[in-house]
Amino acid sequence: MTDISPAALRGAVDLSSLRNRPAAAAEAAPAASSAEGAAPGGFIVDVTDATFGQIMELSRTVPIVVDLWAEWCGPCKQLSPILEKVVTELGGRVVLAKVDVDANPQLAQSFRAQSIPMVVALIAGQPVPMFTGAVPEEQVRQVFDQLLQVAAQNGVTGSVAGGAADSEAADADASDEPQEAPLPPLHAEAFAAIEAGDFTAAITAYEKALAENPRDEDARAGLGQVRLLDRVQGLDLQEARAAAADAPLDVNAQFAVADLDISGGHVDDAFGRLLDLFAALPTDERAPVRERLVELFGLIGTADPRVIAARNRLSSLLF
Repeated sequence: MTDISPAALRGAVDLSSLRNRPAAAAEAAPAASSAEGAAPGGFIVDVTDATFGQIMELSRTVPIVVDLWAEWCGPCKQLSPILEKVVTELGGRVVLAKVDVDANPQLAQSFRAQSIPMVVALIAGQPVPMFTGAVPEEQVRQVFDQLLQVAAQNGVTGSVAGGAADSEAADADASDEPQEAPLPPLHAEAFAAIEAGDFTAAITAYEKALAENPRDEDARAGLGQVRLLDRVQGLDLQEARAAAADAPLDVNAQFAVADLDISGGHVDDAFGRLLDLFAALPTDERAPVRERLVELFGLIGTADPRVIAARNRLSSLLF
């Protein structure tokens, strides 16, 4: 079981740049009270670089669990529903703060998120380590029990009513934020299929969207994400690594580990593996590796420095 102690992160996480952000809405901390009958969404909030200071202030009243995730991260999609379920069942004794690391690079840097999902707690403004990677529900519950014990030892025993955390964390952004446009029909169909775990149907929907509009970059990105999710289903990381080590030129074996690395946030490792494979293969066998690299570049984002570096190396190997 993870040993959660504030001392374990001392020096590893620097939140000083976020500590003094405006937090007027959070100064009036929610009263410690029962959250019976409250909306579950009140215990789960999306936070940004700009609003994180408010969440830090709130952590003086109630423990905060920070979930660092990204849309392309397969294990994140496995872990997030477990975190949300456990937090909701705790009825306001813990708030879940979700951080999209791609949209909030300052937070990702402050937490030194080398891989995701990464879960860290805040108690009275201090970071407390929990775990990295997707873990089973039973282990999540054990770590949350430890977290509540540590919080109690530090006098953080309040709770929030449903909706309180939402209004505090989102207040700075929500007042003038435009309403999101509805998803195009095929995008909505794909999203619903992903929610249902039917990746084949989601792939089909995105492929139809691209057939109708080859310039639909959202569909292209969604297709890459769901293909990755589909490929990593049922893969065992240790078995995949052993198979890849035994057959260094086996394209499918190397693809499996690269996919697992990408889904776990180890982007440089995945790119390095595939580029090494590309360099080692005969010229007439390289095309599938190049195609997979291009697909993963689009998944991570062409402006990402890791993609730029990998693309430059690929170009040097081609010419």
